[in-house]
Amino acid sequence: MTKTIPPARTVAMEASNEDAMAEEVVHFAPAAAAFMLFLSGTAALVFQVLWIKQLSLVTGVDVYAVSTGISAFFLGLALGSFVLGRAGDRSRQPLRLYALLETGVAMLGAGVTFILSRIAPVFVAIEGTSPLAAWALLIVIVATPAFLMGGTLPVLLRALNASPGGVATKGGRLYAANTLGAIVGCLSVSFLLVPALGVRATGLAASGLGLVAAVIALSLNKLTAREPVQARLPAEMRGASGSWLALILYAIAGGIALGYEVAWSQAIVQFISTRSFAFSVVLATYLTGLALGAALFARRTERLSDPWWTFGLLITLAGLVALAELALLGPWLTALQTSAEAAVADITGSIFAGMCARFLVAALTIVFIPTLILGAAFPVALRLAVSPEHTGRDTGRVLALNTLGGIFGTLLTGFVLIPSLGIVRSFSVLAIAAAAIGLVAVSRGQGGWMGWRLLAPAFGTLTVLIAVIVPSDRLASLLNLSRGNGTIVSYEEGLGATVAVIEQGQPDRRFRRLYIQGVSNTGDAMPSLRYMRLQALLPLVIHKGEPKSALVIGLGTGITAGSLLAYPGLDRRVAAELLPSVARASALFAGNFNAAGDSRLDVRVADGRRELMRSQERYDLITLEPPPPSAAGVVNLYSSDFYRLARERLEPNGLVAQWLPIATQNDEDTRALVRSFLDSFPHATLWSTELHEMLLIGSIEPQELDASRIAARIADPTLATALRDVGISGPADLLATWMTDRAGLERYAGSTLPVTDDQPRIEYASWVRPDELQRTLPALVALRSKAPIAGGDAAFDKSVAEAHNRLMLFYQASLNAYAGYRDEWARDMELLMRVEPDNPYYRWFVSSSEL
Repeated sequence: MTKTIPPARTVAMEASNEDAMAEEVVHFAPAAAAFMLFLSGTAALVFQVLWIKQLSLVTGVDVYAVSTGISAFFLGLALGSFVLGRAGDRSRQPLRLYALLETGVAMLGAGVTFILSRIAPVFVAIEGTSPLAAWALLIVIVATPAFLMGGTLPVLLRALNASPGGVATKGGRLYAANTLGAIVGCLSVSFLLVPALGVRATGLAASGLGLVAAVIALSLNKLTAREPVQARLPAEMRGASGSWLALILYAIAGGIALGYEVAWSQAIVQFISTRSFAFSVVLATYLTGLALGAALFARRTERLSDPWWTFGLLITLAGLVALAELALLGPWLTALQTSAEAAVADITGSIFAGMCARFLVAALTIVFIPTLILGAAFPVALRLAVSPEHTGRDTGRVLALNTLGGIFGTLLTGFVLIPSLGIVRSFSVLAIAAAAIGLVAVSRGQGGWMGWRLLAPAFGTLTVLIAVIVPSDRLASLLNLSRGNGTIVSYEEGLGATVAVIEQGQPDRRFRRLYIQGVSNTGDAMPSLRYMRLQALLPLVIHKGEPKSALVIGLGTGITAGSLLAYPGLDRRVAAELLPSVARASALFAGNFNAAGDSRLDVRVADGRRELMRSQERYDLITLEPPPPSAAGVVNLYSSDFYRLARERLEPNGLVAQWLPIATQNDEDTRALVRSFLDSFPHATLWSTELHEMLLIGSIEPQELDASRIAARIADPTLATALRDVGISGPADLLATWMTDRAGLERYAGSTLPVTDDQPRIEYASWVRPDELQRTLPALVALRSKAPIAGGDAAFDKSVAEAHNRLMLFYQASLNAYAGYRDEWARDMELLMRVEPDNPYYRWFVSSSEL
């Protein structure tokens, strides 16, 4: 076959067309690449949040389990960056490789989300014989899709070799786009996706984003596949080599940056909330700083005459600012938050928007500026460490070593520095380490130690000076000041949480309150003492069998667990507490019968749900007093899935008693919690243990209220004293707290959807309205039906009714007080004091000057 040689003009035209196509690709590809990495970052962050949430249901929410899950994810990212970055250099069509990676992430991501929702029984079974194998299985499951995620940025950066600009400029922009996507993913998980879709459907949505990125990459690949990427590399960019010293320094800087994040997460909590929304706002601020810093500095990086000096200065300055901001924190921040909250709430008419503004002010004040500076360091690190001829390989190295450094920094800060030194001193160590990195980097630059180059050592010296001056109890004093300026009894910055005990109240009514992560959990004031005593003793007293064992999930002040010591006949008393620092603090509270020091109580430092999965022990009573259900990570103790697990651990006639706060969430969310309970127990009753608290009691068998049995049990001197101390002087007072049975609860819950592991709505519910107690309490009281008491006579029924009327009079007085009707409050309380002057519960609400 004769080969036809085209005319010279035709060849020139084809070449011209190819050049035009190349110009079109060069013009379009960077924007498209940024958009693809934006989608990829969104999906990756969504998957990360989902998997950590799901892992907490499998392994528990203790700090070791959560850290293992996070480390597995970042380990996968690091290995993927390192290995797949090299593959990108060898690929003649890196866009196609990128599309394959995104497709793999989408498919594996959806699969992992589904597997983690089902794997808990398998994990527990394997762990029983080989803990190492069980944990290795989880690590492989999480790390595999993360491995593919780690290769996306270096491979896509390699595909942009022909576009104008240096590696630092393009890499900085792609990093910013990827991080911007992570910001959107972070916010959408809490504010939109999980509340609307649930966990598994959110995983599918994230997979869809990855597939869109893959389709875009394949479309662009058709335009760029004609010539190898290497051939389009500008000649002036070839031959450079990356610096291993820059790689090592940036890896250490990554450890310091993640160390900051761990320390920030504990330092900032007293200025925000334990709600998922609050943490999402803080994380989004952290990521925004990184993205904005990288984007703003990307273009300038190529023009730097001394990148080593710039890199060292940025790392040093970030540490200095982080430490200085901590040292300067004071009441002014709370005042600024309050002003921002009020302004936004007035403008939007939304309490929720106001609270988010409050969180944002704290995040901007504490987190934003240091992360902005750290983000600016990324393109500079790329310029120092990446050879244009090996873009994928070297970028992969930068990301891999930085991520590995982050893993080490996270573990070192969380498990070593903060428990040993506290948050403030940990910040000092991290900032001084950053200053040391800065000095090493600046020493590699040009020009010697003169002029502007002296800024880095000057900043380092100032860092050391602040580290010496700032007191180690800085955060403790701020917490005390912001919570009413009481007396700090105990303060511990330990594994996973800050735990404080502060004595507060009026001179004639002093009490201690437990603060976990800066948020009040409970205390030993009379209202708390009453509901926590009843949390354990009420279900034991009404139990229709002879209870011999009981489990309390959540030690807290130790009052509920300690109440088990007042009940005779129990052979086994167990308390599961997540935080060892809380277990230690429980010894400081009154009314708990020295629970932590009594050998009859087995205190196990463990996640409550994991304790039930791990052990086949069965109990006559399982009673729960976790933090409020809207707090992040706590919904796993309020879901239908958890109640079914608890039901499986009951002895015949066993009871599950769930604390139901009615002022910490909106009425519609309380209905959802009740629906979850009803869906799990065929028999359920509701009791009012305190003005702000209710108690749900569920069982498989019907519950019986035998008056003679209840009276015989309360006749025990120790038990009678424990109940009398909280205003329960006999069987009538106890049964007066009865509200309704399953029929009434069904009317209250109605068609409300339940809280489940896949639909953890309560964790993402709207902010609680300020008058919610006045809404929910009357709705629950209105459900009251006549208690089905067996063995009582007319006189006993009358005494129960009278005791209930006194309780309702107190509730009426309290609602009047909340509404601002002080005269009505005084009138009702005066009447109550005349008919029951010696009730310690009612008397607590009346000051000594009013008696």
